[in-house]
Amino acid sequence: MTEIFPLGENRMKITSGENQIYKTAAQLKQKKYRDEQKKYLIEGPNLIREAMQNGGDIEMIIQSEDFNPEEIANAPMAVMSSGLFRKLSDTETPQGIMAIVKKKAYTKEEFFSPGTKSNLIILDRLQDPGNIGTIIRTADAAGYQGVIVLKGTADIYSPKIVRAAAGSLFRLPALMVDTPDEVVRMLKQNRKNIICTTPNCSSYYYDIDMKENAAVIIGNEGNGVCDEFMTHSDILIKIPMEGTIESLNAAVSAGILMYESVRQKYQES
Repeated sequence: MTEIFPLGENRMKITSGENQIYKTAAQLKQKKYRDEQKKYLIEGPNLIREAMQNGGDIEMIIQSEDFNPEEIANAPMAVMSSGLFRKLSDTETPQGIMAIVKKKAYTKEEFFSPGTKSNLIILDRLQDPGNIGTIIRTADAAGYQGVIVLKGTADIYSPKIVRAAAGSLFRLPALMVDTPDEVVRMLKQNRKNIICTTPNCSSYYYDIDMKENAAVIIGNEGNGVCDEFMTHSDILIKIPMEGTIESLNAAVSAGILMYESVRQKYQES
C-alpha cells in the first residue's frame, strides 16, 4: 500500500502509521513533545478558523478521508485514512479535521506592554483542564491583558485545555514562569496589584478597586494560593458564601473576580 501520495498542490494522502506526519501528530498528544517541538494540536473546524482569524501559525492541516473538504486555511494539507485519524483524535466523536500549530512565545517585555493598565490572571499550579480552559476563555471575554502560567500548572496546550479555551489561546497572551518569586518580581516591576483570595480576611471582592492593574491569583484546586503569593500580596479578598461551604470551584471563583473588574469599568463609564 502506498504510504503517501500527492492529491495536488500542497496536499498528500497518508495511509500508514509509519508516516512521519502521522508520527509527529501522535507525539504532540504528549507534553514532552509539545515542549520539545513548540507545537500543539487543535481539532475541529471552529478552532482552525479561530487560529486563522487571530494569527495562529498553522503548520499543517490534517483531514480525515471521510470529511467533506473545506477550504479553511492556506496551509499544507494531509488527507488521512479515517482509522488513523480516529487514533489521533482526542474526542469520542472526531470532527474530521485538525491542525498542527506552532506555539506563540512571548518575552516579558512583549507580555507587559509598556504603559498598559490592563488586568492579569495568574494560574498557580492548577491541574484541572476544564478549570484552566474556562479561566483562559473567561479572561479573554473579560478583557484581561493576559495569563501568567506558573510552573506546575497543567499544560495549557493539552488537547482538553485547548478545547475548553475555545480559541482564546490565540487571542490571550500567555507567559510561562518558573517560580512564584519571579512572578511577584515582574508584577511589582509593572505596578500590578497582587490580589489573593482567602477566607481569613475582612474585605469582600466587591469592596476593592479592580478596574485596572489587578493581578488576580487563582490557586491550586486542592491547596489554594501558595504561601509566596499570600505573603507578597497587596490585597486579600474573599467571596461571600452561605452555610458550611469552604470554597468555590476555581473557574467559578475566577469568573466572579474577573467580571467584577468588568462591572466596575461599566459602572464608572
